Amino acid sequence: MDDFSEKLSLFFSEFGKGRKMVLSTAADGIVSSRMMSVVLLDGCFCFQTDITLRKYGQLMSNPNAALCIDNIQIEGVCSELGRPLGHPSFCTAFRECFWGSYDAYTSLENERLFALKPALIQRWIYKESQPYIETFDIRAQTYSLKIYEGV
Repeated sequence: MDDFSEKLSLFFSEFGKGRKMVLSTAADGIVSSRMMSVVLLDGCFCFQTDITLRKYGQLMSNPNAALCIDNIQIEGVCSELGRPLGHPSFCTAFRECFWGSYDAYTSLENERLFALKPALIQRWIYKESQPYIETFDIRAQTYSLKIYEGV
């Protein structure tokens, strides 16, 4: 395994199975953000939403989206995968991480599953009180860790 793959694998391991994250979407020049329950499956960040909601329309108009939590920012492209119940691995992970949301929403007729395939992941990390920006450029398959000189 090369250095990039090892570092990305370690990042995914540290990320864990699922987290509540902010999803940002945009259409017609307007950006909106909201909290989402997200699970990590096969290197993609997966979530479900209702087809009647604004974020669904925005994702259909512009599949580019971003997720963030704490010191992590993820940019990528979303694709609709169909109804969540048609994806057992998602259902298992989502139920394990977010059983309340799973019970309330996953079986609803209008629910759709999305996968955000990351293109860029950045994270701020600190070593001996010094800030660094860790970058995974998924498309270029490159990794960098650069000291932040702005302080």
